[in-house]
Amino acid sequence: MPNELTEATPRGRLAETLRGQLRNLAPFATLIALIALFSALSPSFATLANLGNVLQQVSITAIIAVGLTYVILCAEIDLSVAAVANATGILLAVLTVQDASTGIATLPLPGGLAILVALLGSLALGGVTALGVTRIGIPSFIMTLAMLQIASGIGALLVRGQIAYSVPDLLLTLGSGSIGPVPWVVVVAGVVLLLGHLVLTYTRFGRYIYMVGGNREAAEHSGVGVRAVVGTALVISALCSGLAGMLGVAYFGSAQQNQFDNYLLDAISAVVVGGTSLFGGQGGIGNTILGVLVLGVLNNGLDHIRMDSFLKILIRGLVLLLALVINVYAQRLRSRRRSAA
Repeated sequence: MPNELTEATPRGRLAETLRGQLRNLAPFATLIALIALFSALSPSFATLANLGNVLQQVSITAIIAVGLTYVILCAEIDLSVAAVANATGILLAVLTVQDASTGIATLPLPGGLAILVALLGSLALGGVTALGVTRIGIPSFIMTLAMLQIASGIGALLVRGQIAYSVPDLLLTLGSGSIGPVPWVVVVAGVVLLLGHLVLTYTRFGRYIYMVGGNREAAEHSGVGVRAVVGTALVISALCSGLAGMLGVAYFGSAQQNQFDNYLLDAISAVVVGGTSLFGGQGGIGNTILGVLVLGVLNNGLDHIRMDSFLKILIRGLVLLLALVINVYAQRLRSRRRSAA
């Protein structure tokens, strides 16, 4: 009997540890399973060339998801990321010299100045969102839903149904050029992910993000400026969206209304599928990278096996639902541990 108890205890501890790491282990196991599955079903999937395709396809989503990770870690949400990206990309294109035949009113600026003004535009949108959430007290869901409409309206007014094609040469290089075999947009996404990780992991602001998301009242009692942290996270989200929007316009080769609509669900899915808690305080950029890769491999793999496009949407929805279930289950385990302690 003592021997059985001795053997059962390590097993119980292992099971408890695995349950505690479910949020991190599930996306990693999913990624490995998807790679194995699509490699077996399609000989052209597991190649270096296709790996480059996957990384290039998810780069814009990854940049948006970095800022969104900060917001979700604070137990908030930002539904305006895709609209802000679209408005910023359109603003950049409008500020760049256009062919007169497009009928788009322009204010031609030098490339560097056009990029700066467009980024300032995204920061302004993020600042308005931050003020609404932290000063007026509007819930982030409602405030960012309103900002989604505002940013979409700005983009629509700027192009008025037309398509703008011109972007500064620097953005054209970063969005559609390559450094050797590696696309520049992948490099930029990697740099943004790395910076996002370093800030969250090694700075006081990063610690404050986790404190605010983990226990807002305790953070306030500890002297953390909760409103400042949440507001800064929302501004960072808008800045990342603006950068992604400018790179996206260069990557797509044009700026037009509703161009980034799909990126809202993609970015939120990447953060959630990767294991960052919707309840705040748990997760990080590492989780976001996993989530981005899971979605990228899933989309690319389904294309390789020529999956029906309508069924592809259903499968993506089921993957997101599974991630949400795991997210909620992991949160319940965390709450039980707190209660037991």
